[in-house]
Amino acid sequence: MHVLTKSKLIGLVIGALLPAAASAHVFGQPYTLPVPFSMYAYGAMAALLLSFIVVGLFAAAPALGRVAPVRAVSIESAGAPPQRMTVGSACSVLLLVLCIVSGLIGTQNAFANFNMTFFWIGFVLGLPYAVALLGDFYAPVNPWKTLASWLESASGMAFSGRLRYPAWLGYTPALLLYMSFIWLELFGQLGPRGLSVALLGYTLINLIGAYVFGRDLWFRQGEFFGVLLHLIGKISPWSWPAGAGQAPSTDQRRRWRLPFSALADEPASHLTLVLFILFMLSSTAFDGLHSTLPWVNVFWKSIYPGIAPWFTPAPGQQYLLSTQLYYLWQWCSLLLSPLIYLLFFAGFMRAVKVFSRTRLSTRELVLRFAMSLLPIAFVYHVTHYYTLLLSQGGQLLKLVSDPFGYGWNLFGTAKLMIQPMMLDVELIWHTQVALILIGHIVGVYLAHVEALRSFSTPRRAALSQLPMLVLMMVFTNFGLWILSMPLAGGN
Repeated sequence: MHVLTKSKLIGLVIGALLPAAASAHVFGQPYTLPVPFSMYAYGAMAALLLSFIVVGLFAAAPALGRVAPVRAVSIESAGAPPQRMTVGSACSVLLLVLCIVSGLIGTQNAFANFNMTFFWIGFVLGLPYAVALLGDFYAPVNPWKTLASWLESASGMAFSGRLRYPAWLGYTPALLLYMSFIWLELFGQLGPRGLSVALLGYTLINLIGAYVFGRDLWFRQGEFFGVLLHLIGKISPWSWPAGAGQAPSTDQRRRWRLPFSALADEPASHLTLVLFILFMLSSTAFDGLHSTLPWVNVFWKSIYPGIAPWFTPAPGQQYLLSTQLYYLWQWCSLLLSPLIYLLFFAGFMRAVKVFSRTRLSTRELVLRFAMSLLPIAFVYHVTHYYTLLLSQGGQLLKLVSDPFGYGWNLFGTAKLMIQPMMLDVELIWHTQVALILIGHIVGVYLAHVEALRSFSTPRRAALSQLPMLVLMMVFTNFGLWILSMPLAGGN
């Protein structure tokens, strides 16, 4: 069976486009940066400092009165009628079914099966970018929510909640599902059939969660794709009615707004939502870092020699044991990454508290400023994966005519000769630098707007942002450093 993870697919695709050994992990051929990396780091810090000064001089808060404590996460029971089956929701269910069926009965060649390319390239990579441009159009057509509504209507079972959802749980179900998804992506070695089994399991989890805790509440706080895309949708200049995480609205019109402005509308409502946002950051950073030479050397040169004497493997089992320990270390690093980021972020929020001399608690500040990290998390995702979307996304035109790999040509597109989009490596690098810098500048602006709302005077707001400026500089250079790292051999 040909098994392929998304990370390996990324490597294979870019490697096919730019064949040779990698010297920087985002590139597939040896590439020397036009100037030393330190120059990019200094330039990025200078740009952030300049943006900080400009924002401090000219930015104003849209509303300066919100100083009340953040309210706890809403846990109202779902009481809305079942979702109507629209053309969009019907298509989304059809695509989900096609993904599952093609993986179960179609070819197990990952490149010839519809479900691998559609799910990993079209859904996981392409959909967030579309939502960032067009708004959270996913919420009204969520296939799992549509299935729950259809099941409720067909069976007569009320998906209004059998158990009261604990307030302290917040977005924990979505966070755990998100972490499980990233683990499967990086380490699960899923082929087409494995992906179909995973989608079936995820469908069952969502139907049970919706039945036990209520349909609307579960898809607001439990279905992680809905939570993720709702957060990304706040970047968009378009707002959609009754998006994920929002109460149903009688106004069904799509509205125009300033890009990123929705991120300043309200703070994070629960600490688990902050962890979710931080995992958006840490998981992408980990995906970029975990196969690089410096990261691999940390384990084999620093950690493994210290723990190896604790184990006495059977003869001939040394390699197996060391490999298992290596992957255990990788898994633990991934799962602990959002907590590490939270401690780091909370430390800077403690500094914000000291500089601003506010009575707000550190926890309150963490909730208030978490949304300023979303543009950074999004550009991290774009910089790591947009080349794969450009180079591999066109293959969907071929696969839609032959989703099972049986040699069909249903729509006359199976024989199309689609050439992958060739990108100059220098253009890729400078695009990534620009995107990361733009994301952090937007984060600086949003953090300053929140500071103007949260603190009593503009002077205290400006002082409070000195730690945030340092935080943005650290994130910027860390992101660029990861992109410039060479891959370890064999990964």
